[in-house]
Amino acid sequence: MFKKVMVHAKRGIKFTVLFFIALFLIIGAVAFLYKPTYSVFIDGKQVGYTENKSELQKKINNYVENGDGTNGNIAFVQVENLPEYKLCLLKRNVVTNDDEIYNQVTSQGMPYYRYYAILDNQEEKYYVSSFEDAEKVVDTLKEKKSTNIDNISIAEKYETNLKDFVSVDEAVSKLYVEPIKTVTVAQNAKVKTSSSGKVNTSTNISGGKASLGISLIRPVSGTITSRFGVNSSVRSSSHTGLDIATASGTPVKAAAGGTVTFSGWKGSYGYMIVISHGNGVQTYYGHCSKLYASAGQTVAQGETIAAVGSTGNSTGPHLHLEVRVNGVAYNPQNYLY
Repeated sequence: MFKKVMVHAKRGIKFTVLFFIALFLIIGAVAFLYKPTYSVFIDGKQVGYTENKSELQKKINNYVENGDGTNGNIAFVQVENLPEYKLCLLKRNVVTNDDEIYNQVTSQGMPYYRYYAILDNQEEKYYVSSFEDAEKVVDTLKEKKSTNIDNISIAEKYETNLKDFVSVDEAVSKLYVEPIKTVTVAQNAKVKTSSSGKVNTSTNISGGKASLGISLIRPVSGTITSRFGVNSSVRSSSHTGLDIATASGTPVKAAAGGTVTFSGWKGSYGYMIVISHGNGVQTYYGHCSKLYASAGQTVAQGETIAAVGSTGNSTGPHLHLEVRVNGVAYNPQNYLY
């Protein structure tokens, strides 16, 4: 009995040894002919093979998080279909194509840009590339005591189209509004009945936007009743300014500091004041009921210079405001309202 058991044991050992030898030879042959590889699929379609799944996916993840590195304002890249991987054995003579797979993934990417909008009264005005620049704009306006500082805010934006950026100095210059200097006007102030100074009332207008080099404030608050460039039965040419309706007697403030170059009656304009701000820039204030400044007088931005009226060619109390550069009238709404 013992002898039979030993015979069977020897046969078992021999069979096991032969099995492992065969298995080793098979594994060796497979390892010689094939290599473990990942088959890559995008949107269910096979696009190639990669030997290093982790490195390829790391490269793709970096692209999704940072873009291709050509623009520092990219917040992330939206990719609709990321690759899927399946382990397989691939013949050693078959070449993997990591670069082609990566290019196919990035070709469908939609970059989203991060930037910062500077708002005035909830309206987007200017854009900067970083939050630090946006903070500098706000802090500088605070230091300069800009009168609109309470309306200035910052908004972080994410969009597929990048806006045109401005520098900190440019944003401050365009947003800054000088503190208003109020002037007490005597109740018995009288209209100046004699004209003084010279004024250009040509009907030459431009649809463009000239650089003024200064910031303007609203002379009055009210409702715009006639816009720049429109034609009407009450005038013989296109409108050279902007009409802002408000109550008669409302104080009219200088839109910017400068020298009064005309004060008095001017035909269809009625009682009018013209202020020269330098570099050929002038502002006109027409149809006034009272004038408080004379030609040659220097006025500050925000100083009361007249009162709203309905003199001259007018159908009701309003301020006729013009902005001229070298005698050419430009749309005041390029700069105000």
